[in-house]
Amino acid sequence: MNAISSRQQDILGLARAQGRVSVEDLAGRFDVSPQTIRKDLNDLCVRRLMSRVHGGAVVASGVENLAYEARRAMAQGAKRAIAEAAASMVPNRASLFINIGTTTEEVARALSDHEDLLVITNNLNVATLLYRHPRIELIMAGGPVRHADGAVIGSAAVDFVRQFRVDYAVIGASAIEEDGTLLDFDYREVQVARAIIDNARQIILVADRSKLERTAPVRIGSMSEVDTFVTDTVSSPELRHVCQREQVELIEVGSLDEDGF
Repeated sequence: MNAISSRQQDILGLARAQGRVSVEDLAGRFDVSPQTIRKDLNDLCVRRLMSRVHGGAVVASGVENLAYEARRAMAQGAKRAIAEAAASMVPNRASLFINIGTTTEEVARALSDHEDLLVITNNLNVATLLYRHPRIELIMAGGPVRHADGAVIGSAAVDFVRQFRVDYAVIGASAIEEDGTLLDFDYREVQVARAIIDNARQIILVADRSKLERTAPVRIGSMSEVDTFVTDTVSSPELRHVCQREQVELIEVGSLDEDGF
């Protein structure tokens, strides 16, 4: 197989920064025909570096996550619907963990009208959304802050989380395999996620369908540890069977984004 061209390298870099690329935009940027861009995208997909979506492509896999702002922009309609469904499961006067992720951040936003919540988080974005609400008690984990996304990670955050035993944990994942394996990119973040899972009575996983199109190198856990999986849609029969077998409540809010996000 031939080496990746400089244009293909640039396309891959744009996709990592923006979350997705479109044939039309790339043709204009590089002053080439749409057919040439489609060939580039097909080559990158054959190498399993990208996945095609309607009108363009997204980064499919790797050892490094997409830029946080790019992830935040992806699947916005689906994430809002997922978040509202997940937030509706959390009653007033409950205690919960919320970990790192753009979808968990949307759940925090959807919880803003709740009363008498205790929210414990290692997500600076969640803290920023909730600290002003007088009927929500917010506790922030301590430790090193990851510049890329405001995640508090590392052993200090793990030890902090282990002090609590809460009603719910709202967690995300960077990738979900068809056998139900939950994956992420940073082993330090995964250590915190494991502590969160181990110290909550009910686990709510929130993730849109794009997570089934990606992979990541670090194992968080498995679907068998999840009580409820809230997503837009599950297209994989195998994953649907895993949810049924493991008695995971599957809530699908529907496909809301016309562009495949």
